Amino acid sequence: MPITSRRANAALVMLALSTFSYVTIEVLPIGLLTVIAADLDRSRSEVGLLVTGYAAVVVLASIPLARLTQHLPRRLVLGSTLAVLTLSTAVATVAPTYETLFAARLVTALSQALFWAIAPPIATGLFPPNVRGRVVARLAIGTALAPVLGIPFGTWLGEQAGWRVPLGLMAGLGAVACIGIACLLPAAEVRNAASGRGSTPDARRFVVLVVASAVGVTGFLTFNTYVTPFLLDITGFSSGVLGPMLLASGLGGLVGTLIVGRVLDRYPWAAVVVPLALLSCALVGLYAFGHVQVPTVALLATVGMAFSGLAVAVQSRTLEFAPGSTDVASAGMSSAFNVGIAAGAFVGGTLVDHVGVHSVALVGGLLTAAAVLVMLSEPVLARPRVRMAECEHDRPGRQVCEEAA
Repeated sequence: MPITSRRANAALVMLALSTFSYVTIEVLPIGLLTVIAADLDRSRSEVGLLVTGYAAVVVLASIPLARLTQHLPRRLVLGSTLAVLTLSTAVATVAPTYETLFAARLVTALSQALFWAIAPPIATGLFPPNVRGRVVARLAIGTALAPVLGIPFGTWLGEQAGWRVPLGLMAGLGAVACIGIACLLPAAEVRNAASGRGSTPDARRFVVLVVASAVGVTGFLTFNTYVTPFLLDITGFSSGVLGPMLLASGLGGLVGTLIVGRVLDRYPWAAVVVPLALLSCALVGLYAFGHVQVPTVALLATVGMAFSGLAVAVQSRTLEFAPGSTDVASAGMSSAFNVGIAAGAFVGGTLVDHVGVHSVALVGGLLTAAAVLVMLSEPVLARPRVRMAECEHDRPGRQVCEEAA
């Protein structure tokens, strides 16, 4: 018996809560970078490795875990994944040393590697195929709310009460999501044929999308991993207003998610290219005007809007062009994003240590501009090659050749 609409929507809310939890937990060390560094007596770049190592695990584990669990019941897999999230975050909360914190985050990263591979196909499998784009956008609201609520509030709370307190709250939220998923997802398989395969499979366009996403995320994280020292050292904000500054970026992200959710079904290619171009311009603008507070706030909001919109559009396009299983394609895109996260954190850390924190905005802007060029080349790179012999046949053959070109 198909799942009821009310239960499907409630399950989607729990899935969105899960995305909120994962994004907040993954990115929170960026907002608390200086607090964690001081408490554990580590350098800023070492704390940045909490993000790099996390992303590296996701890159390496996403596709193998997706393949390993492909034929297991979705409720069991997703519920177990969220249980691991809850327990590992609880361990991180009470970690006595940097090494323990690092190890706990690597375990959380393993659960995230599987979560992002299975969550979008599970979400779209709960609803008819013709509303796939809207479902992806609703799922992404949790991702967009993390920078609006989770990260700013967690940063503020960490500044006031210590970095362990917001992590403890996130462990509790993970437990709520785990219980909700266990209760709401049906015991039987929820995937359908449409959600399990790409709607218009295209391996070349998928590869172009993966490359552009990896490069674009690298550019974004080159800056965003070190946004806290940028705001402190370059813009001159005090540590007490870091939460509101990150809130500006988060509000922009929520706006970007809502806007792209409305247009991505009609303009799927532009929904990827425009946010990338906007992100590049905003990052270069931060390099030029980052020492002035008012433009910096506006540009931070633009960065948040562009990146959140990009993430929604990329996920929707992944489910469209997946050349095989959507689970594996989503795992591949998750790996691409986390290659970008790890590379961005590494590049940013290298720049901070050897050039200065101001440079992360310029380099990030140049990298996202390169991602724009990759997407602009998609019509040529993804054009199918038709053998000349096929074009020399009768008129129907020539017509097919012309349409393919």
